[in-house]
Amino acid sequence: MTSEATLIVQLARHGSVDRHLRADPPPSVVSGRVVLDHVAAGPGGRLGPPAAGEIVLSVLSPEAFARDPQEVRDAVGGAEESDEPPVILVEAAEELREDELDAVLDAADRAHRVVIVRVMADA
Repeated sequence: MTSEATLIVQLARHGSVDRHLRADPPPSVVSGRVVLDHVAAGPGGRLGPPAAGEIVLSVLSPEAFARDPQEVRDAVGGAEESDEPPVILVEAAEELREDELDAVLDAADRAHRVVIVRVMADA
């Protein structure tokens, strides 16, 4: 297994996901395969739209990653080849578990791309 980051998680600093990841970081975060990018939240603690990247999938919660990893692989694998990374929007989350991150990491590895997961709001 490589130690290079293949997944960037964009999240609000001090939000629920950030607190959970700091308190009990999953192995993929500890190893550096997942990098946390703290973004300034707007009104109501929501993140705005991503400034860069191609949105390839939007899910209500990260549980969708573990529930249907094939959908994640298809979305990331079907992204246009460009300098812009594929972006997956998560409408709301309280935490990100290792099994959820694993599904996106697998898709990123298969596509040989860096993928961004942007958590839009706390659940």
